Amino acid sequence: MNNKAHTALKYSALAFSLSFLYSCAPKPTATTVLPVETGVAHTLAEYRKEVLRNIGYDIQLTIPDGKDAPILASETISFDLKNNAQPLQIDFKEKTEKLQAVSVNGKSIAIVHTNEHLVIPAKNLKKGRNEVSIKFIAGDMSLNRNEDYLYTLLVPDRARTVFPCFDQPDLKASYKLSLTIPQDWKAQANGTLQDLVIAGNTKTYSYLPSDTISTYLFSFAAGNFSRVVKEEGGRKMEFLHRETDPAKIRESMNPIFRIHADALKFMETYTQIPYPFQKFDFVAIPDFQYGGMEHVGTIQYKASTLFLDEGATQDQKIARSSLIAHETAHMWFGDLVTMEWFNDVWMKEVFANFMADKITQVSVQNSNYDLKFLVDHFPAAYGVDRTAGANPIRQDLANLQDAGTLYGNIIYHKAPIMMRQLERLMGEEQFKQGLRQYLKKYANGNASWPDLIEILDARTPTDLQAWNKVWVNEAGRPVFDYQLKTEGNKITSLTISQKGEDGSDRLWPQLFEVALVYPDRVEELSVKMDAQEVNLKEAEAKTKPLFILFNSSGQGYGVFPLDKQMLSGINKLQNPVMRASAYINLYENMLNGRDITPETLLTFTTQESARETEELNIKLLTGQLGDIYWRLLTPAKRQQVAAKLENELWKAMEQNKQPNSKKLLFKAYQSIALSKEAQDRLYNVWKEEKAPAGVKLNEDDYTSLAASLALRDYPGATAILQEQTNRINNPDRKKRMQFLMPALSGDVQQRDAFFASLKNQRNREKEAWVATALGYLHHPLRANTSEKYLRESLELVEEIQLTGDIFFPTNWLQSTFAYYQTPNAAATIRTFLSEHPNYNPKLKGKILQAADGVFRVEKVLQQQ
Repeated sequence: MNNKAHTALKYSALAFSLSFLYSCAPKPTATTVLPVETGVAHTLAEYRKEVLRNIGYDIQLTIPDGKDAPILASETISFDLKNNAQPLQIDFKEKTEKLQAVSVNGKSIAIVHTNEHLVIPAKNLKKGRNEVSIKFIAGDMSLNRNEDYLYTLLVPDRARTVFPCFDQPDLKASYKLSLTIPQDWKAQANGTLQDLVIAGNTKTYSYLPSDTISTYLFSFAAGNFSRVVKEEGGRKMEFLHRETDPAKIRESMNPIFRIHADALKFMETYTQIPYPFQKFDFVAIPDFQYGGMEHVGTIQYKASTLFLDEGATQDQKIARSSLIAHETAHMWFGDLVTMEWFNDVWMKEVFANFMADKITQVSVQNSNYDLKFLVDHFPAAYGVDRTAGANPIRQDLANLQDAGTLYGNIIYHKAPIMMRQLERLMGEEQFKQGLRQYLKKYANGNASWPDLIEILDARTPTDLQAWNKVWVNEAGRPVFDYQLKTEGNKITSLTISQKGEDGSDRLWPQLFEVALVYPDRVEELSVKMDAQEVNLKEAEAKTKPLFILFNSSGQGYGVFPLDKQMLSGINKLQNPVMRASAYINLYENMLNGRDITPETLLTFTTQESARETEELNIKLLTGQLGDIYWRLLTPAKRQQVAAKLENELWKAMEQNKQPNSKKLLFKAYQSIALSKEAQDRLYNVWKEEKAPAGVKLNEDDYTSLAASLALRDYPGATAILQEQTNRINNPDRKKRMQFLMPALSGDVQQRDAFFASLKNQRNREKEAWVATALGYLHHPLRANTSEKYLRESLELVEEIQLTGDIFFPTNWLQSTFAYYQTPNAAATIRTFLSEHPNYNPKLKGKILQAADGVFRVEKVLQQQ
């Protein structure tokens, strides 16, 4: 078989495997009578894709001052219709009474609104061009209204909660928007500003038609914002923000614009496609639900990630660069070429993260690409993939209303690992050329994962079918083992084997390295793991090492074996990537009960935190240290080791010469402080606003200190919280603190009332605030009084999935269950799941992911 025929055969089988879910049932035709059901069913989406073309929206919104008055709206949807054989469903997830008038092609019709759809009778439609005009009151659910600002966030299917539309990603449209807002407000939208008219106490922004985009990318922000316009890299950019801290503005403004320009330049060079849209502006939102959202022409960011002061750590600077690069990369991956259906939402996220890592490598000084990739992605991916609720990268999706459940650390963190393996398998140049071909072929349209695989598969002789099956379509990770044979001082054989963590014989084809560590050198050997057992020939006849480090380059995926001699010889590893890989290997093996106990690893991470010189590795180590301390030690054991641990961390902070590392060590000290001496020390730092020598603390850090003291019921905690609130000048951050105070209260009844208030959807609108508050309510020091909330928390998850944004169910569950250790907590979760056998499987997976620590700690504590 020649290579061309071989490739065609490979792709044919692969495409069949990937599309099987949707090919099982016949696709709807023009004469199919579609049921009117809630959400956006895949069958409805397929039908509308078949019959609709050239969609345009002309939307007018009048936004009053304040957050409670209704937003009066009107729109005209224009489209070409292939045939008018049956009624047309327009998505609108709101109360029927918000629809005031509907006309089709100039004629008024009766309003028929059922199961979240405005139904247009077939008799009122015609083949060819149609116009549907609607007068309505805009839905509030996704307008994120505050007293003096609001913003839309419509991913994945929330456009239909604001205005009637065809809310599916493969029906791209142009949007002509008119916004009437209070005169002292400013606004930003997808399109370029055409006209601004001031009349009385209002002004109206009229925008030119936007680029052709999917509904979830339609967006605007309006409110009391400051406006900054700057030209960087030959492009004018507008930035809206609400920051009031002069130091943060001074330190951050130039880097924010520069990083955007650098990211644009990189993407244009990498893709060989100039920036594909009419403008490039952005807005910073206080306590935004995500890190950012890639709306064309008006990217939204979480303000706290963009605005840093002179005390920012290298990790914070890298995080800012990575976030900006991620959203900029989306302009090509996601916005220019969009997935056909949200089962492939991971595609846009994997490439945004994948490109962000590459961009940050060149845009941030002293950024170690391999180290950042390892520390950012692997622990987060393992945190899901090791659980009973693990999900594959590519998941099925029958209705868009469940699309939010697809999001999580697998698509954001495992997918980039998978894609880097694919890049290494194909070669960097062939991979890049394949991506360029994909973007040019599907520009301004939609594509699926099989479409991309077809392009990439033609550029490699490797059979990608089995590779794709285990990496993309299945969940889980491999566990590796090895057998080393020596004769005298020489290696006679080194055999590496793998099996699924679930005990299966699945094979994850991949490339990684092992390092032979000697007293005076390190020799690194590459492993092509294309079988369940591989004999590493290159190791034969080499001198027996002090120890072997598996996955030394940090590119392999799975639970790698430990050579116990590594604990005493890790100082031989001069490469920070090797050390990070070793730290991760140790932690994963500890959780799996292989070769190392939590107490041993706690001692090790404490010692290494003092010795480690790389800031990202200190962050990794102190994170592991805090996790073991709070999750895997009993309260009695914590009290026994607290004072010694506190002293060692304080000493490590004092001895470290790097300001950023000192701050990380101080934050670790703050996290674990239990003794009176440690709490008094934290109080004095907070009270005098005087950081330890060499450490720079800002307002947010002092707010965090006040919260830490309150959680420990430090004397005068209520007064401390009130004084810290008075210190805060920014009105958005002050409101946040006022919201959090009941969750930090030392009064159990006040905390009970606060939790009860979260059952009301309106009290959950600020999702970032709620997640932080839940972390306080369920802190280990409050576990005895908060465990009673667990059952009710589980009972709210389905409602939260329907009313909250995409990350909120996960954040709700993780903030709730992160640190519980009792058999009671585990039993509550198991009982809830057993009593709901037909529970949404994707939400069940989220519960099992969040509960993994609760179940795992059961086993660990039983062994202590």
